[in-house]
Amino acid sequence: MPNSAHDALIHLMILAASSDSSMTEKELVRIQALIGRLPVFEGFDGNRFAAVANSCADKLNGAGGLDQVMDDAIAALPKKLQDTAYAVAVEITSVDLHLEQEELRFLELLRDKLDLDRLTTAAIETAARARHRRMPASA
Repeated sequence: MPNSAHDALIHLMILAASSDSSMTEKELVRIQALIGRLPVFEGFDGNRFAAVANSCADKLNGAGGLDQVMDDAIAALPKKLQDTAYAVAVEITSVDLHLEQEELRFLELLRDKLDLDRLTTAAIETAARARHRRMPASA
């Protein structure tokens, strides 16, 4: 189980980044940027990031795999941070502006495990698309 709610959120972001079998530099940079700027990460010691990421990777490669890491992370989160957990996972999968089938499946699994209604998750997904939209070439 993650040590804290911070660790749990980081584990979910790492799972989101690696859900398509590879974590890109852009995804890693975005994870670190979110940790550095989101109020939910106030008090997190950034020097612990590598240890938390390695712990997630070890657990992912362990007996329970993806489901166990997700279940442990969700169990470590206060209920009021479940929408935040989904939001940061969506943010990480959206960073390259194209979601692979595996990323969509991961978000579906996470959505099913979290106690969030469909309207909330749809709003989070729509907000992420709006934040990541680029100016059309002809504009």
